[in-house]
Amino acid sequence: MPATPPFDHDPTDRYGADVLSGDWRARGRTVIPAVEAERDLVVELAESGFCGAVVGVAKGTVTLEDRFGKHRMFPLGHGFLVDGRAVQLVAPKPKAPTGRLRTASGSFVAESSPAKVALPSRIFVEGRHDAELVEKIWGADLRVEGVVVEYLEGVDVLPETLAEFRPGAGRKVGVLVDHLVPGSKEQRIADAVARGPHGAHVLVVGHPYIDIWQAVKPARIGRTEWPIIPRGTEWKHGICEAFGWPHEDQADIARAWQRILGQVRGYGDLEPALLGRVEELIDFVTTPA
Repeated sequence: MPATPPFDHDPTDRYGADVLSGDWRARGRTVIPAVEAERDLVVELAESGFCGAVVGVAKGTVTLEDRFGKHRMFPLGHGFLVDGRAVQLVAPKPKAPTGRLRTASGSFVAESSPAKVALPSRIFVEGRHDAELVEKIWGADLRVEGVVVEYLEGVDVLPETLAEFRPGAGRKVGVLVDHLVPGSKEQRIADAVARGPHGAHVLVVGHPYIDIWQAVKPARIGRTEWPIIPRGTEWKHGICEAFGWPHEDQADIARAWQRILGQVRGYGDLEPALLGRVEELIDFVTTPA
């Protein structure tokens, strides 16, 4: 009599295993893998056959560039092929930074250290927008050095501000001025300060732009150049009007500036004529007397 084959289940179980146990819906179904939409990954649209390389991912969409340089945007998800295989395209996971980190100004991030007491020296800028831009790019560096940035509400008040501050050895002042060009009012004020009683302990430098807005490269806001505003038109209002932005009141101007500032990511988004001057001021006020 042949041997009885072994049971493949518990012989005391009259009904065997539950056929509905586990993920029975997935049995026999192809699992489409998720693939991160890394830059330069070449993908194909399963439905249309459009083929392109990933050049950008934002807000649930992926932008592809075909071999002719044409860009098209598609929603992330299913419907893509990679090397002929169906995939689900997903946004790339943020990568942990490697190596030493840099600040927005391009300098290396300092090691963690206790907060510094502010230096007696100061950097003055003309207005709030100037102060906000300096903070965004150089704020980390200034905090490490213990340098405070204050704004003047116009270069006209610089002489009286210096008289009140009383610069001296170990109490220096660096001043950043807009539109510091030969023959300008700003240049005359700077020359008077240099000749005055505080001249040895004050450094006034400036950029050639009418306003700090122009120190932002126009490409950051999708422009090739800053418009030329006719004399007699308030410059910031004229800029907003040329760009088609609201400019009825000061709140509109403030929103326009925040729109510009929001596009600034680091020192590479600013004109060199500003970068060098701010670095010069930081060196001046942090160098021991």
